[in-house]
Amino acid sequence: MTGGSGAIGAAICRRLAYDGLNVVVHAAGHLERAEQTAAEIRGNGGRAEAIAFDLADAAATATAMEGLIADAPLGVIVHNAGLHDDGPLAGLGAEQWERVIDVNLNGFYRVVQPALLGMARLGWGRVVAVSSVAGRIGNRGQTNYAAAKAGLHGAVMSLAREMAARGITANTVAPGLIDTPMVSAEEAEANRAIIPARRLGQSDEVAALIAFLCRNEAAYINAQLIGVDGGMAPG
Repeated sequence: MTGGSGAIGAAICRRLAYDGLNVVVHAAGHLERAEQTAAEIRGNGGRAEAIAFDLADAAATATAMEGLIADAPLGVIVHNAGLHDDGPLAGLGAEQWERVIDVNLNGFYRVVQPALLGMARLGWGRVVAVSSVAGRIGNRGQTNYAAAKAGLHGAVMSLAREMAARGITANTVAPGLIDTPMVSAEEAEANRAIIPARRLGQSDEVAALIAFLCRNEAAYINAQLIGVDGGMAPG
């Protein structure tokens, strides 16, 4: 579970652990927050451990993945890690563009690709990429972020075609504006009018969908892009 130390990531980790999965809670640099989530899961009878590495660091990610798959294959990967560094494209620096693409999109490749052969040997696997409503309808000042998040679904659609016969599914979940500490009261109020549901989403609503996609019951749901956005990007 990449990006497991934030509000949405922690909710996903808790839900997957409730379903009986042994959860690896990833953080980029806030290992203590990932440890807190893992400790909470263990305190409730689940199984979890924490790990930290920078998805933008290809070598560090490769080393971490080697360790994670050394003893047993990973059956589920949820790529939730992401960052944004906003600004209009006309003034966007190359570093802003590349860092956002590197974590959001290249990070998907770096954690999923090493795990695929193990999933294939299992004959079962679930890959879920967490995108964003911005990747579906765009957002002012977020060309880099929207490009990365839209790219995730292109990768997922192709991966699903490659691995479906092996019992492996790949899907994309695209949250809208979710009520987390990262969203200020002013931002929430300013955006409420453009959300048909007239409210922000909850982290547990995102987690519930992802948990379902990781179950056996979802075996025939593949290559899909599913929004959790209150109707902002229908269809």
